[in-house]
Amino acid sequence: MATDTRYDALSGAAAPAADTARRFSVAPMLDWTTRDYRAFARCLTRHALLYSEMVTTGAILHGTPRGRFLDYSDAEHPIALQLGGSDPVELAECAAIGQQWGYDEINLNVGCPSDRVQNNMIGACLMAHPDKVARAVEAMQRAVDVPVTVKCRIGIDDQDSEAHLTQFIDTVAGAGCRTFIVHARKAWLQGLSPKENRDIPPLDYDRVHRLKAAHPDLHIGINGGITSLEACQQQLQHVDNVMVGREAYHSPYLLADVDRLIFGATTPVPSRLEAMQAYRPYVEQRLAEGVRLHTLCKPMLGLFHGQRSGRAFRRLLSERTTVKGAGIEVFDEALQMMQAAAMPRPSVDTE
Repeated sequence: MATDTRYDALSGAAAPAADTARRFSVAPMLDWTTRDYRAFARCLTRHALLYSEMVTTGAILHGTPRGRFLDYSDAEHPIALQLGGSDPVELAECAAIGQQWGYDEINLNVGCPSDRVQNNMIGACLMAHPDKVARAVEAMQRAVDVPVTVKCRIGIDDQDSEAHLTQFIDTVAGAGCRTFIVHARKAWLQGLSPKENRDIPPLDYDRVHRLKAAHPDLHIGINGGITSLEACQQQLQHVDNVMVGREAYHSPYLLADVDRLIFGATTPVPSRLEAMQAYRPYVEQRLAEGVRLHTLCKPMLGLFHGQRSGRAFRRLLSERTTVKGAGIEVFDEALQMMQAAAMPRPSVDTE
């Protein structure tokens, strides 16, 4: 279940529903969109939809303790659980567990190109089996009341024509799925690593735009290579939602303007220092639970990128937080460094 937290991310206002928050989301990324990253992200945006890392059905059904894979803090809402699997019975069971745990959306991964997941019939390889995905989605929807969504690619290997993508979407939509987030690159399942599959296959945003135009009744989102809120705004002229991945991790302050520019919120935009201060109580709480400071500070490494003393901030966190026994005093030292850097420099009298 969600764990209570004493920190007040932003204003502490009620979280929007997943369907509303999906207009802008942070992509699920293995080893990156951890609960600690999501907690920090919530200190920058109240409205964006945040995704868990992909969790396989096997991990949920057989891993112990289950909270290792599913725990999060209440402030992280709205939050979606991404599942990896293909067996309809197992996916339905895991979707039901996710809803019981309090997740606001259950998403099926049909986009990961890793060899490891392919061997277990997980991820992008499922695009070659639209009927199997349809059966899985249908079973998941019967098991839960929250939205069930699909994240996929525009194609795989030689099955990458517009007709292939349309057939996949139509088949899965026929089973009741109304929301698809489409990574605008095909995936080569043989010959390219997961990293290469993020860069080498060319982006084809227009194909996703045409998919939306041909399916006005479906909620179609876009993902892949989007690195600015200006680009997000442009995409939202053609699709229903936009998902940003690594840029939202490496340059987290991008999230600070999401509520204003994407959702039209009128609340003040948090400064970098305010975000760090809002995150501090969470860090203290997690340290008391035995989590290492390095793990908790990793999501902040890019917070002051391009700012005065930004390199020194990153170096301090990279080096000092890994020392055995490092505690909140290191966090506070980094905070004080950046507070000092933000002070106006004294004018120099040249007379």
